[in-house]
Amino acid sequence: MIGFLKQPAYKPAQTGPEADSRYKRMRLQVFLGAFIGYAGFYLVRKNLSMAIPAMASLGFVKSELGFVLGLNAAAYALSKFLMGSVSDRSNARVFLPLGLILSALAMCFMIVPIQFIGAEHKALAILVMGVLNFLVGWFNGMGWPPCGRVMTHWFSVSERGTMMSIWNCAHNVGGALVGPMATYGAMWFGSWFYGANSQLYFLIGTFAFPAAVALLVAVLAFVLLRDTPQSCGLPSVEAWRNDYPKNYSEKHEQTLTAREIFFKYVLNNRFLWFIALANAFVYMVRYGCLDWAPSILTERGIDLKSAGWAYFAYEFAAIPGTLLCGWLSDKLFHGKRALPTMIFMALVLVFVLLYWAFIDNLTVVIISLIGIGFFIYGPVMLIGVQALDLAPKNAAGTAAGLTGFFGYFLGTFILANSVIGWVAQNWGWSWTFLLLIAACLLAILFMGLTYKEENK
Repeated sequence: MIGFLKQPAYKPAQTGPEADSRYKRMRLQVFLGAFIGYAGFYLVRKNLSMAIPAMASLGFVKSELGFVLGLNAAAYALSKFLMGSVSDRSNARVFLPLGLILSALAMCFMIVPIQFIGAEHKALAILVMGVLNFLVGWFNGMGWPPCGRVMTHWFSVSERGTMMSIWNCAHNVGGALVGPMATYGAMWFGSWFYGANSQLYFLIGTFAFPAAVALLVAVLAFVLLRDTPQSCGLPSVEAWRNDYPKNYSEKHEQTLTAREIFFKYVLNNRFLWFIALANAFVYMVRYGCLDWAPSILTERGIDLKSAGWAYFAYEFAAIPGTLLCGWLSDKLFHGKRALPTMIFMALVLVFVLLYWAFIDNLTVVIISLIGIGFFIYGPVMLIGVQALDLAPKNAAGTAAGLTGFFGYFLGTFILANSVIGWVAQNWGWSWTFLLLIAACLLAILFMGLTYKEENK
């Protein structure tokens, strides 16, 4: 492992009342670092989808940009899986801020192919845009694994579902801010850079302003985060809370080799493969609705500012929905994840149908997006929690990376971005809604296949 990424050595464990007080304080600090840091990644993640409507007047079309969007998802899928293994052997305090800084820099440079190369040299512009968006996705893949590492080391299994549901809201906070930041960043700073050329103001609001904020967030995350309790001179969280899972072993506290992580704990886990397939269709619905909402709405005469607020509503509605789903899975379903996921996806299906039926009514569309956002992120969170629970703590990032790979590569890159972009361009939006309906049903089907095994 590279020197500055190497995990800090364990220190002798402090005990007694003073250690208890310090443990509680450090857990809150580390949780805030993981929450704020992960929210920062979503400031510089899917910004291109907000820029697509404004780029039409510059000569770019949806099918081309849909492919560029998809490269982001493909890179994220590969990175979350492969960098997850690196993260499992790295210092989370350094790994997360490094990924956020690199993501912000790559996002800021997206201005170059749009403004300075332009549609006059479209092939080159799309190529550079694709490379940069691929890098944005790759560096974003360095966000979830260190957070998963932190959460598994600082919170024991019996409290992890609740704490993960709260932490999972971080990407909704970050994602919800992208729409307003794009709108107000352009208003506040666009004229500083482009004078009277208001056609280019969106570049500042969509790319540069969020990138600058993300750099500040990276510094804050570094200040707050710590790798493991043992690296801070505290006992493991299982020992501190006397809360050991049935499969707990002292080996779970040791750094595993890449071979052990992949071949012993992840790739031969049948249950992980089941939930990975379900995750692909959950993500198709998640990003099929989110990424294309601004384009659908602006094509129907709804101004970009209203589309930005619809984007905001979709993300922010996920916060209470995620918390509710996490609470239900722990309290009502006693730690089982398949059934609440199936119920929530059935409710997502209802709101997708409502969205399609009233596509020209802004009020109903926003209500539908709120409903989809409220219910879709619970399944996203529960699948991640299942992945963490099914592997040792020092293989958690890789286990979650497998399900994430299916979600982002198959569900987002191939289906939500590339296929939906092509279908929308050639056959119209009605066909895209049929695809989203099919995805809801397939997600329910694959989660249903895990239900019996989970009950065992």
